[in-house]
Amino acid sequence: MKLGRMLMGATYVVAGAGHFVATRLYMHIMPDYLPAHKELVLISGAAEIAGGLGVLVPQTRRAASRGLVALLVAVMPANLWMAQHPERFPGIPLWALWARLPLQIPLLLWAWTYTRKNQ
Repeated sequence: MKLGRMLMGATYVVAGAGHFVATRLYMHIMPDYLPAHKELVLISGAAEIAGGLGVLVPQTRRAASRGLVALLVAVMPANLWMAQHPERFPGIPLWALWARLPLQIPLLLWAWTYTRKNQ
């Protein structure tokens, strides 16, 4: 479990940092109907970093894991938006855009694993 937590923590910290390094890229995948794209990208990046660090600390692990589950649910519309508008992402194969959607399930389950006591 320790290796899994370390891997999860590092994954989310790196992914969250990406929101600050490549903000415009992340803004591009935001659904048009959402406001404040830049702000939402930065908030979600900060949430990923906080969640990634939080799963590494026993006192915050459960709350951080719950937060990551909520975050994964919250960003699902962006993943769906990408699949529904493949013309906006010509460099990504259509199958890859759709494959991202079911891949969210193992990520959700992985984060949910650490919401239990003594994980």
